[in-house]
Amino acid sequence: MWRRALEPLLPLLLLLLLNLLAVSSSFSQPDFVTLQIAKPPVVAVEEQEEAAAASAATAAKAPLDELSFSVPLLHRDAPSSPLRPSNATTKQLLLARLRKDELRSKAIAATIALATNGWRKSDLRHPLPGQSESLAVAGLASGRGGRGHGGARRGFASPLISGIAGGSGDYFARIGVGTPARSVYMVADTGSDVSWLQCSPCRKCYRQQDPIFNPSLSSSFKPLACASSICGKLKIKGCSRKNECMYQVSYGDGSFTVGDFSTETLSFGEHAVRSVAMGCGRNNQGLFHGAAGLLGLGRGPLSFPSQTGTSYASVFSYCLPRRESAIAASLVFGPSAVPEKARFTKLLPNRRLDTYYYVGLARIRVAGSPVNIPPDAFAMGSRGTGGVIVDSGTAISRLTTPAYTALRDAFRSLVTFPSAPGISLFDTCYDLSSMKTATLPAVVLDFDGGASMPLPADGILVNVDDEGTYCLAFAPEEEAFSIIGNVQQQTFRISIDNQKEQMGIAPDQCTS
Repeated sequence: MWRRALEPLLPLLLLLLLNLLAVSSSFSQPDFVTLQIAKPPVVAVEEQEEAAAASAATAAKAPLDELSFSVPLLHRDAPSSPLRPSNATTKQLLLARLRKDELRSKAIAATIALATNGWRKSDLRHPLPGQSESLAVAGLASGRGGRGHGGARRGFASPLISGIAGGSGDYFARIGVGTPARSVYMVADTGSDVSWLQCSPCRKCYRQQDPIFNPSLSSSFKPLACASSICGKLKIKGCSRKNECMYQVSYGDGSFTVGDFSTETLSFGEHAVRSVAMGCGRNNQGLFHGAAGLLGLGRGPLSFPSQTGTSYASVFSYCLPRRESAIAASLVFGPSAVPEKARFTKLLPNRRLDTYYYVGLARIRVAGSPVNIPPDAFAMGSRGTGGVIVDSGTAISRLTTPAYTALRDAFRSLVTFPSAPGISLFDTCYDLSSMKTATLPAVVLDFDGGASMPLPADGILVNVDDEGTYCLAFAPEEEAFSIIGNVQQQTFRISIDNQKEQMGIAPDQCTS
């Protein structure tokens, strides 16, 4: 009798059991992680450089498939970085990064506001002293053009060195420009589309580490005509007296670059990519400090990944090592960019803004338990507002205020460390100076589709000075959107597959 009564319920019970098993599996990460407080031993710069070189050589020899190869990358705050400020303290480096983060967040907010309310000439133009050429504003680019030629070619990768404090980008790539190739440092930024570098003769250039690029010495430099289709994709474009394409890009911190839009060869190690459309900046100003320019890795039609497209399987990935690490990692293009351990989440389209990589953040867990966050905190609105952006150029993850408050309160309720005064963006800080290790509630970011980020301890609490003060490595965002920053991305390999429109996340992948 009871069996007959239960029979109609069997499918529902089976579904419930499968859901419970799935939840159990997704919660398999540890509930607590250990933070090392003891200061690392002082290592001479020469030793750091040797360790970095050895790690880079190991990464470069890693076996890859026939369509890909790898070149190492290095972290921004490693003493061996040629762009690191000399004698900077931990606190000075942090405060400079947080100031940059604040400017970047405001710039992203302004960009979203402009895109969702319609682009206007007055919004996009930056007043340029002494600018003699007339720049006409183009409409917001649509589509995903610039996909390269033919079938897949050999993949390639570039070493990355993350940027100096106060710069407009956190990570730098060593890239060869022109023919013959001249190596320069360029900001590698997933939140930007147009690639550019400073060129001579230069009306106004900031100081950079390498000699300024002279296009007259490159046999592969070719100006683009105003009427070319790729010139038409610029948001701000103009024509020179020679009817050649001009570009302008402005950033939220007041930095800008203006000059000739052209095609040039970029070299990544021994691998050359020809006819890359990029800016040759004749009038540049800002906080790029040492970098020759910027490599745009965004999602828009003018970004480097979009231009190369199917030539390299429409895939690239990066892994950001810890700030103090001498371990080499890489920016990889081609099929080998995606490791076997990767788990995927869909890239969400924003029909009004194509630059940023949006993902669905399903929940945040603290010590294994989901944080009580409002259901719509991470949702993207119908007009393109809100949502969650994964950005290599933002350091500290920023969550909408309700989500941040819920995460902070859940974390605070589980720790008993001595408190310390807040600093800059941080309102949850602790004095850990008397400890060698600290046990922290684990923080896990779960994305739609099953991908997750179980954060390492130094992605949860960040060291803010040399006196043992650590702060919760998240900040509130007053606007409706959230950003997953590079402090939380450290040690994960983030892969972008633009053809399948998905993002892969794999832990502990900076040397593979």
